[in-house]
Amino acid sequence: MDINLLIARRVRELRDAHSLSLDALAARSTVSRSTISSIERGESSPTAAVLDKLASALGVALASLFEDKSAPAQQPSPVARVDQQPVWTDPASGYTRRSLSPPAPSPIQLVDVIFPPGQRVAYDSTPHGADIHQQIWIIGGTMDIGVGEQQWRLHAGDTLVMRLERHIVYFNPTAERARYLVALTSQPATRRN
Repeated sequence: MDINLLIARRVRELRDAHSLSLDALAARSTVSRSTISSIERGESSPTAAVLDKLASALGVALASLFEDKSAPAQQPSPVARVDQQPVWTDPASGYTRRSLSPPAPSPIQLVDVIFPPGQRVAYDSTPHGADIHQQIWIIGGTMDIGVGEQQWRLHAGDTLVMRLERHIVYFNPTAERARYLVALTSQPATRRN
């Protein structure tokens, strides 16, 4: 399936599941109504920053926008064949993400990311109604990752754990591409005192 059509269907499904109009999702996400409409029609390739805002407003992890939730005739497969894994490239930075997780239900999502040299992606949104935990394992190269006011330089073999609740910046400071695995899980948000 075309990745933009997959994203289009997921945004629409999630918006419908939350009973949100285009205007309500636009207000909640700060993404314009016309942009959301274009995404839902599969007519645009949104940037990572736009998808992050939509995912946050819909209370899901960004990875959820790449899940194929179309109703299968039988049980969803516990296997994700490499040629069936959705691959998306951010039109702004050129980073590529491959959704590794099989369609069978699981609380864990896996994503393989290839990040071009010298590129930066910033996520400003925090999820509405979801508590998302993420671990990043650097497979190759170097990444600077900032979470709120903290920043780490990670090299091959290093792992970082974080909650998606603050501003996050991914930056490849080198002249070589970086590759990392993201493992994430989300659960309904809990109230904090």
